[in-house]
Amino acid sequence: MKTTERSTPRRSRPGEVRLEGQPVSPGVAIGYAAIAHDPALPPIDTARRDCDPGHERARLHEAITRSTAQLRRLHDRLALLPEDGQVEIGSLLEVYRRMLGPSRLRRGIEARLGHGMLAEAAVQLETEALAAFMLAPPGRPAPEGEDAVAARRRAGEFREIGRRLVRNLSGTPYRSFSTIPDGAILVAEQLRPADAALIDPSRIAAVVTEEGGSTGHTAILLRALGIPAVLATHGLLAQMGRRTRLVVDGATGHVIIRPSTRTAAAARVEVAAYARERQALGRLRRLPARLSSGEVLTLQANLEIPAELPMIAQSGAAGIGLLRSEFLFMNAETLPDEARQEALYRPLIEAMSGDPVTIRVVDWGSEKNSDALTQAGIGAGSDVNPALGLRGIRLLLRHRALLETQFAAILRAATAGPVRVLLPMVSSPAELHKAREIYARVGRRLRRRGVDIPDPLPPLGIMIETPAAALMADVLAQEAEFLAIGTNDLTMYTLAADRAATDVAGLYDPLHPAVLRLVRLAADAGLRQRRPVSLCGEMASDPLAVPLLVGLGVRSFSMHASAVPRVKRAVRAAAMDDCRRMACRALEAADGPEVSAMLMDYAATLRHAGDG
Repeated sequence: MKTTERSTPRRSRPGEVRLEGQPVSPGVAIGYAAIAHDPALPPIDTARRDCDPGHERARLHEAITRSTAQLRRLHDRLALLPEDGQVEIGSLLEVYRRMLGPSRLRRGIEARLGHGMLAEAAVQLETEALAAFMLAPPGRPAPEGEDAVAARRRAGEFREIGRRLVRNLSGTPYRSFSTIPDGAILVAEQLRPADAALIDPSRIAAVVTEEGGSTGHTAILLRALGIPAVLATHGLLAQMGRRTRLVVDGATGHVIIRPSTRTAAAARVEVAAYARERQALGRLRRLPARLSSGEVLTLQANLEIPAELPMIAQSGAAGIGLLRSEFLFMNAETLPDEARQEALYRPLIEAMSGDPVTIRVVDWGSEKNSDALTQAGIGAGSDVNPALGLRGIRLLLRHRALLETQFAAILRAATAGPVRVLLPMVSSPAELHKAREIYARVGRRLRRRGVDIPDPLPPLGIMIETPAAALMADVLAQEAEFLAIGTNDLTMYTLAADRAATDVAGLYDPLHPAVLRLVRLAADAGLRQRRPVSLCGEMASDPLAVPLLVGLGVRSFSMHASAVPRVKRAVRAAAMDDCRRMACRALEAADGPEVSAMLMDYAATLRHAGDG
């Protein structure tokens, strides 16, 4: 380990330099850089096949024992971190611990040792093979969008535990941050998730790295710790000199190296302003999401993995508006049974203390990969275009046992608090009718067995994600007990543009009037059929867009927990008449940019009114 304040600069450049990275955790900080070098791993001979398998297995088992003990010590150290960080990092450490047990990774490594490989080589090759499988499963299209994010995260987990094993096999030391001066800005080429467990957020002003990304585990952990952070700041280390001063803006991704006197003074003002804003947003936590004209909205949070639960509790969200149950399958080697699923749902429901939890049954398609589902022969299709293929409710109706197990687990857990069940990718009344029959049958079966479940059964609703569903919303709403508009997929299907596809990503615009008209249709259908309508796409996280959506008739929103305070602030500043006028104009607009300009004008009007 080596942690210094840059005693041997590679290249010192005078004057202010501005770089831009990926914003990860909001906040502005100013301070001196402390560079934390990660001792390099030794070269590994991956070509050798003359090693004694017994000796190498003994070395591997010793490294596993050492790694497990290190993870246990890291876990013990969590008590020193903020509560959010404890849960977030604790969950990740548990993932690593399971990998070191009887796992696919460990079986693969031991199989390679049987071919005479060096233990370090077997670990490196197996972890890289599994990571590559996650990122580009053979015979299937590469994951896109949120699936690609999950795949990168999973690949990172394999690589991280592989590095830990190789480090213990080779006796290479770890880095620590104990010698970093208080108030310094941590600068590194890369920061790994386990490193975050070693960071004391009361001592580190901010984190900047050359590598990484906004969607990885490291980013999630830094957000949980509340440290301003910018990752993927290319060229950062080449600009470091002795006692290099930095300004870091974790909301914009701007990193200013050697700020001028004027820039530093402006940064100090921003630091103070950010502190005031955090206090103001914190005060909003217990206030209702009430328009200035008096109407009350519902703001809830999306949950992708259980570790996000503390952030939801801190955000002031009124429950979980979208629990994506895919996490149950992403890290499983076998399909989770009824009891296993219930054991995961129940504490999440209990933690909401009476606020509702909407659980979406697994939204799976052949563009995703899961050991458990693949081994069960589920979702292993070869669709040319997975987005238009066997996914969501289509897949679940093809594999009904999977749907029945999930329904039963949710119904068992639903005695812990108010729950709603959400069906993905419904595009016809027939799909909803079939799913409802299964839902009722599962409920009757559990009652016959004497299992305690809610009576009546929790509401069963549908996602409005396709133009067909939006256009048929009035028919669907006759059988669905609530509607949830998923604007991410609705935008993609309406505009025939995948935001993850470089060539057409510019066409993807949720503010396009065609998308807004479909949102209006779904909201109107819910109103006519007296069915609650929520919106859970990324639009719900946009403080500028929410007043427009209110004008279109949506009264409930679910978003990333971190967005709740700012959306609530926008809601409390807006008035219903303004929202409705804006919606009328937006529906008649020519394109998305025109709508965007309209929203910016309205936000500026509110700011000026507030200033006055």
